[in-house]
Amino acid sequence: MHIAAELVALVLTVLIVTVGARRLDWSAPLCLVAVGVAASFVPGVPEYELDPEVVLIGLLPPLLYSASIQTSLVAFRRLRGPIALLSVGLVVFTAFGVGLVAWAVVPGLPLAAGIALGAVVAPPDAVAASAVARRVGMPRKLVRLLEGESLFNDAAALVALRTAIAAIAGAVSLWQVGLDFLLAAAGGIVVGLVVGVVVAFLRAKLEEPITDTALSFAVPFAAYLLAEVAHGSGVLAVVIAGLIQGHQAPRIQSGPSRLASRLNWQTVQFLLENMVFLLIGLQLRRILAEVGKSGLSLWTLIGICAAVLGATILTRVLWMAGIGTVKRLLHRLGADRSKIWPWRYSAVISWAGMRGVVTLAAAFVLPADTPQRAVLVLAAFVVVAGTLVLQGMTLPALVRRLRLPRPDPAQDALQEAAVLHDMTRVALRKLDELQRPEDPPEVLQRLRDRLQDRSDSAWEQLGRQSTLAETPSDAYRRLRIRLLDAEREQFLEARDQGTADDAVLRRILARLDIEESMLDRDDEEPPQEGRELSTPAATAGSCKHLAHEWTEQPPSSSDSCTACVEEGTTWVHLRKCLKCGNVACCDSSPAKHASQHFHESRHPVMRSHEPGESWRWCFVDKQLG
Repeated sequence: MHIAAELVALVLTVLIVTVGARRLDWSAPLCLVAVGVAASFVPGVPEYELDPEVVLIGLLPPLLYSASIQTSLVAFRRLRGPIALLSVGLVVFTAFGVGLVAWAVVPGLPLAAGIALGAVVAPPDAVAASAVARRVGMPRKLVRLLEGESLFNDAAALVALRTAIAAIAGAVSLWQVGLDFLLAAAGGIVVGLVVGVVVAFLRAKLEEPITDTALSFAVPFAAYLLAEVAHGSGVLAVVIAGLIQGHQAPRIQSGPSRLASRLNWQTVQFLLENMVFLLIGLQLRRILAEVGKSGLSLWTLIGICAAVLGATILTRVLWMAGIGTVKRLLHRLGADRSKIWPWRYSAVISWAGMRGVVTLAAAFVLPADTPQRAVLVLAAFVVVAGTLVLQGMTLPALVRRLRLPRPDPAQDALQEAAVLHDMTRVALRKLDELQRPEDPPEVLQRLRDRLQDRSDSAWEQLGRQSTLAETPSDAYRRLRIRLLDAEREQFLEARDQGTADDAVLRRILARLDIEESMLDRDDEEPPQEGRELSTPAATAGSCKHLAHEWTEQPPSSSDSCTACVEEGTTWVHLRKCLKCGNVACCDSSPAKHASQHFHESRHPVMRSHEPGESWRWCFVDKQLG
């Protein structure tokens, strides 16, 4: 009964603090740690002991799995070099750098124990960095790099910690360190691949969303435990299995299964990642009680903690500065032709080193007979809290100060429209292949209209200004939501009067909910002011017509579709022909004069004639460029 009450108290506290932090635009992890620290000194509050086994086996696998299934395997492959430098190279550098500082400032501490502390504080926390990235809108490439680092650095840090603990007992040599690391990495990769492939095969056979989701809950624990039994890295196995599941999900899962799995894992991730920060704060009273037995003075403890925190932050800064310098030297010598990131990107990465639950859990893994163990645990706690305060609170200001480009919703909408257009074109071609003489023409036309409306709706999201108060899709969405409200009222009346069975009513409500979720786009961010919406680099010059250098022609009209004016119709967005300068309305407009102009003139390329947009479209090859 007491355990159930404590769990409910933890969950309620997490919900209240996170909701309050979001409304005040504060860092939720930092607020949860602060609330936990304050609560730990309140009389009557139970002592929540952070058992390292519970964290490393019960909390860490599902957190890593939920993050890895949302990580793009394609993007990871592109950034595998930088991710390896951060998740392995930086972990080793931090372990030795912090270890040397701890060995120098902690009285009677062996060097191996200092390196163990360095391994404990080496891995940054993905949750804290991602939370800041979402708040300030960091470039997606940096976010992917930080998330990729956090997926793999836990494995490197825990292997380094295991080796350092063995070195404290004098039972390991230098060659054994490298061999253990390679065996742990290889074992984790192999187990992760096997689990990922086997589970993907099984999930492809499952049709029920509940069964599929239930199986996914077992994947991280199975991968972790099997890898540990094989003396491999359980963390690495979980990440590899998660990457495979996330990459294969569109092939092996049905739509309902993906929706159910996504919502369930988002809930699990939200509760676990926020609960661990609250648990971190609740450990302070216990840690201070153990440190009081060390015999060290208050000023000595303050100096030790400050030195370890400073070394943890400084090693990351030095590593990023060193990597940037080497890359630039190699680039000048012609040995490295890859694109060099600007210094401001490196500055943000070097400052995005907030630590989290893995650091504190790893500190409790230190054996009880480790010299000055209580002091090392306190230093690890100070590193977690200090990085959350110093870096977590100043990172948003640094990102804004360096003026890093935010992800532009308008640019996202352009890419979305292009992909949906291609999907619509393929689907319509497939419909022509599948239709039979006996198929009703009205059904075929309804399918074509539905596909075309979805594509047109995506293009309508691009325009910054319009002669209409709202686009046709916006009007449809507004009216359909009102109609759904009316339908739901009638549904409630049928339910209250008992005119239909409950199972029937649940199916009807599910249909209404799915349709409403497809209509809801109110949470989208507005496009950034002053940003030019141009063609994505991935599709620029994707055909010979787009690659052609067109001579800019004066537009036939500056702010209207002349054909629409003559016919008395309205338009949604304007397009300009690059061959002759004719300005006409888009395909979301009733008359579709831009497409009509192409069919009459065969001029292949048009560009957007909306303010702040310069993207182009080839009518011949159906390409955005």
